[in-house]
Amino acid sequence: MGFFDFLADIPPYDTGKSLTRLNKRYALIVAPFAEALEGARVLDLAAHDGRWSYALAGAGARQVIGVEARGGLFARFARYPETAFKSRVELREGDVFEALEQFGRDGETFDVVAVYGILYHIMDHFRLFRLIRALRPGMVIVDSEFMTARNPMIQLTLERTEFDINAAPQVDGQEKAIIGIPSRRAMEKITEVLGFRCDWVDVDAIIGGDRSALSDYFRDGAKRRGTCVLFPEDGPA
Repeated sequence: MGFFDFLADIPPYDTGKSLTRLNKRYALIVAPFAEALEGARVLDLAAHDGRWSYALAGAGARQVIGVEARGGLFARFARYPETAFKSRVELREGDVFEALEQFGRDGETFDVVAVYGILYHIMDHFRLFRLIRALRPGMVIVDSEFMTARNPMIQLTLERTEFDINAAPQVDGQEKAIIGIPSRRAMEKITEVLGFRCDWVDVDAIIGGDRSALSDYFRDGAKRRGTCVLFPEDGPA
């Protein structure tokens, strides 16, 4: 049994390897942080349909605020089981950067910030983490595609905005968004100057020998998915 088995009857998770992948990623990007999540106030950026917000609440967070540009996806969340923790999730429609700036102006803070699957759909990575840093998190969990190049670089490419798993339009009527995929060294450099320690998760040690549905974490080539955890060097800002 896996945490996301309840999605088996909810499209688009009712076909293919979706549940296998989600359950294995839960073991990678949620379960190892259960202690930090217990009783925490959590911010989930680019929350999509709220699946990870729901999982973070299920892992013990006292409140999860999920921000997502495509609010129409929230209808799927309404079909999730009415558990004791579902009410601890609040989904808000809006631009991630605008939401972060507003949280900062309002003096809001979060114990944990989840940056799941958004880093390779944006352009301004430094701005993102600068705004996150202002929210005084004790931990930031990042799961993303990263370029495998050894140098600190960001690879620019285009992505169609019509698909809800891709970048949201950056300007009105935009059919293709420009995005940047950072290398691991770029990630380290960006977060270092903001006062974060960047610890990379040993994916192989957590996943083990069964890599089915997670081939992107182990692929050879120009990019590979990975997970890292950021800690403020001097404690929460």
